[in-house]
Amino acid sequence: MWSVLIGAAVVAVAASLVLTFVVRPGGDDKDNRTTTANESTASPTPVTSEPTDVTGSPTESTPSPSAPVSEPPVGYTLYEDEEGFRIAHPEGWTRTTTDSSYGISVVNYRSPDRTHRIQVYQVSEPSPAESFDLYLSDETPKAPGFTEIRRQTLDDGTFTGSRLEYLADSIRGEPEVGTWHVYDERFVASDSNIYAIAAYGPDSDGRDDELELLTTALDWFCPPLGACEAAAQD
Repeated sequence: MWSVLIGAAVVAVAASLVLTFVVRPGGDDKDNRTTTANESTASPTPVTSEPTDVTGSPTESTPSPSAPVSEPPVGYTLYEDEEGFRIAHPEGWTRTTTDSSYGISVVNYRSPDRTHRIQVYQVSEPSPAESFDLYLSDETPKAPGFTEIRRQTLDDGTFTGSRLEYLADSIRGEPEVGTWHVYDERFVASDSNIYAIAAYGPDSDGRDDELELLTTALDWFCPPLGACEAAAQD
């Protein structure tokens, strides 16, 4: 009988120990299992410091600066004149020269109908302003019907030049077109010499075309002693 009682007591103790290891109070295992599952299955969120393109290289946040202009406007050709300077003038224009008492020959480029002209020559006066002072003085003959519209000083610290805009009833050696409109700019070039570029055309078709001829020629002008890339001949 004692054996039966002792055996029953041993069984009861064993059952109590089993229940103690299987069920733990407080639910700590549930919380731990949840945390472990999340850590093992969740993918880390990628961190990107800047946008990338399809190749994986950083994408520029600002556009690249435009490439420098390497050709004159459409309809113009870049020309290296026989007098040594470079200039841009409209395609299809013809070239003539006349002798000059100072510096390079006077070079004229004309449109096929001869109603527009660009003229280039070297100035002998000490400055662009003094050259215009002499030209506008009473001692210098003017074209018939000469009328000054505006004279501008263009000096800005790095550029020295003056521009004269005027009208004339006729221009010697040119066809009759009615009133002529002229822009004449005289300036110190990179070789330290003073040059003049003048653009002529009929006043009847507006004045923007003469200004375009002048500014394009000036933008591409390089004097004989300047450091210019060679341009193809027409």
